Amino acid sequence: METILGFDFGIKRIGVAMGNTLIRQAAPLAVISAQANDVRFAEIAALIEKWGPVRFVVGLPSHPDGTPHDMTARCRKFANQLHGRFNLPVELVDERYSSAVIQAKRGEIIDDKAAAIILQQYFETL
Repeated sequence: METILGFDFGIKRIGVAMGNTLIRQAAPLAVISAQANDVRFAEIAALIEKWGPVRFVVGLPSHPDGTPHDMTARCRKFANQLHGRFNLPVELVDERYSSAVIQAKRGEIIDDKAAAIILQQYFETL
């Protein structure tokens, strides 16, 4: 059994989910709201210490036709930073339609739920 952390990267917030390869079920875990990279990565480091993941999954956004946009590059950079800082493998998962699955109430923070959908999509490919 391996624990995996999933991420929905955003400029304002990062949603985090966790799951394992035994039951292959993702669950929302946290929302990181810090703006400074050092604080963001310190919060991620604390989650890594607590849960002991063996890999990360990061949602990769793109236009509906699959072409990249500004956030595509930012998410790739975030994935590279995760790998560089924590020396764990990172898988990128197409997140084009994950937002459509979540129907949020006004003002509700859904980033951790989006991360769970991204991680669940990864589990479904195993």
